Amino acid sequence: MATVSIVYRKDKLNKKGEAPVHFRIIKDRKINYISSGIMIPEDNWDVKKNCIKSKHPNSARFNSFLANKFTELQDQVFEHDTVTKSLTTRQLRDKIYGKKPSDFFAFADEAIELYLKDGKIGTYDKNCSIIKKLKDYMNGNTLAFQDITPEFLTKYEKHLKEHHKNSTNTVHKDFKFIRKLFNDAYSQDLIEHQIIPFNKYKMKTEKTQRTYLTEEELLQIENFPATPGTRLELHRDMFVFASSAGGLRVSDMLQLQWKHFDGQHINFTIMKTGTQLSIKVPNKGIEIIEKYKPKKPNKNAFIFPLLPANINLDDARELDTAISRATAYINKNLKIIADKLEIEKKISFHISRHTFATRALRKGISIDKVSKLMGHAAIRETQVYAKIVSSELDKAMDIFNE
Repeated sequence: MATVSIVYRKDKLNKKGEAPVHFRIIKDRKINYISSGIMIPEDNWDVKKNCIKSKHPNSARFNSFLANKFTELQDQVFEHDTVTKSLTTRQLRDKIYGKKPSDFFAFADEAIELYLKDGKIGTYDKNCSIIKKLKDYMNGNTLAFQDITPEFLTKYEKHLKEHHKNSTNTVHKDFKFIRKLFNDAYSQDLIEHQIIPFNKYKMKTEKTQRTYLTEEELLQIENFPATPGTRLELHRDMFVFASSAGGLRVSDMLQLQWKHFDGQHINFTIMKTGTQLSIKVPNKGIEIIEKYKPKKPNKNAFIFPLLPANINLDDARELDTAISRATAYINKNLKIIADKLEIEKKISFHISRHTFATRALRKGISIDKVSKLMGHAAIRETQVYAKIVSSELDKAMDIFNE
């Protein structure tokens, strides 16, 4: 016989210190939970009485709701045990609350909006683009989670490649976000696990080559004769700096202020991950930084003055737009430098990041330290560079076969 109880899920406390109230069903030693939709602070839950304390502004209404739904659930579980013997936890919940809409686009739009609220403009724009392509494919028709089957994904993959000319890796990025939405919907108990198409559909990827500069090529760029005081000189110096000092992303480089530099280290928060990082700047980097030191000290001035001095760094959209414009300008000038130096590799600022990683590993810095310096979330992100260096060493040893 199944048992039903009301439980406060302290194990699911969020950042606000709130946790959900669930109905727990135990049968044959298996536990299932059904969300009540109520979230309350931990100190508002009465452990002894197993209800919401009276100090909560909605305690009477919430407790009445929980009691009514608890009774309904007990009745449904009794029917399940004695009559149908086949209802799933999902079906039990639907019988009590009514079937929740499974509109994929509505769920996706809400999820994407959270990125905008968190100020993650780049991620917001990227995911908006992913869902817009899918909406265009549906041509104004609705799309339920259940409609996205392995067969649907196979047809949509073909559409992306033929209509949008998307590469295999671009399709993979699109599908990664769609898969995330399915996983989020499942974790929120909105869909059943068996309808997730990625249980059977295998996403494909293609190996890509990481472009990086050799020491000789980097030295060529460093010695490129740019006119002093020009943007070309500044962009060149920024690239050389990043290739020597941690492979900083352009978004972080542009936001570096003099208050982030203590004479030896740059101490800042990585824009992409929100983690704090401190990097000791090597002599080459110090030399470049000192070159741009203002005559009149201003701790809030940008070290590499490309963003508008009066920019509102708290306005995520304004900041993202300014960074995008500056990055495009930098990449344009780096291409000019590469063309004049007859470097055939496709150069962009991000190549400085790859260049630092391979340089650091060649110089004997351990992979875990390189990973921390680059602010990687996981060491596997750094391992691709270790493979590059290892491949170079293999080629170097081939000389003994000649």
